Parts: sequence; C-alpha cells; structure tokens
Amino acid sequence: MRAIYPGSFDPVTNGHIDIIKRASMLSDELYVAVLTNSDKSQTFSVEERLRFLESVTNEFPNVKIVFFDGLLIDYAKKINADVIIRGLRAVSDYEYELQMAIANKKLCQEIETLFMVSDSKWSFLSSSLVKEIAMFGGDLHGMLPDFIINEVEAKVRRR
Repeated sequence: MRAIYPGSFDPVTNGHIDIIKRASMLSDELYVAVLTNSDKSQTFSVEERLRFLESVTNEFPNVKIVFFDGLLIDYAKKINADVIIRGLRAVSDYEYELQMAIANKKLCQEIETLFMVSDSKWSFLSSSLVKEIAMFGGDLHGMLPDFIINEVEAKVRRR
C-alpha cells in the first residue's frame, strides 16, 4: 500500500513524528508531503521544512519526503497513492478533516482517507501552539525534535 501524509509541518512536531512512525508501519511506502497552506503565513521555508522532516525520518526506510503544490488529490493520483493519512488530535479536527475527505472522495473514488487518532500525549500539540510558546520564551523540550528547538526559537523571535 502506498500512503500519503500531507501537511504544512511548520514546524514538524513530535505529534507529526508519531503519526509518521505509525503510518510507516501500516504502509509499504509513505510519502510525507509538505505543502504550502494558502490560509496561513509560513514561518519556515519549504526547504527548511523538508530538511527537518528528512532528518527525523531517516530511520524509516519506506518514508519519502516530498513537496507538492496544488490539490492534494491530484498529487495523490500522480504518485498512485492508495490512502491519504490524516491525523486527528481532538473532536474539533474531525469536522474539517471529514469535509476534506468527502471532497477528495468526490474527486477520486479510488483513494481512501484514513484517520489516525493522535496519541493522547500529543493531542494538545500543534505547530501553531509551538510557535506561540516559542514567541513567549516557553520550554519546547518534548514537543519538537531537540535538534530544531534552537532554530524554531530563533526564527519565531525574529518575526
């Protein structure tokens, strides 16, 4: 099975890494697909986000880090994905993710969406929350991979 896990990953959090690890065990190939979210201003460049993800996924041989632009479903078809992986942290995520899953199914019947519930220890965690904590000098240890904490703190404080 070929799966795709899309997101802005701005920056990648330990919650994202947990989903990547678990999804990689369910699939033969997992594409972690970085996108630019037009609804949000990005803190990190695509190149930085790709570098972060490549570093944290090098232990998973079946994971490929890619960038795409445009509709997710078009990219999923291009790589012959069978499944789109979406993480759910809380009930509040479900309504949006369900809407996207139904729209994707309407555009391509052959590709399924699989919702993966976040481990409870990561259910509070989001890239936006991490950036807010960094902005006010909070401790990011345990929320992000250690090697990017200094970069996140420096970049967020410069903004």
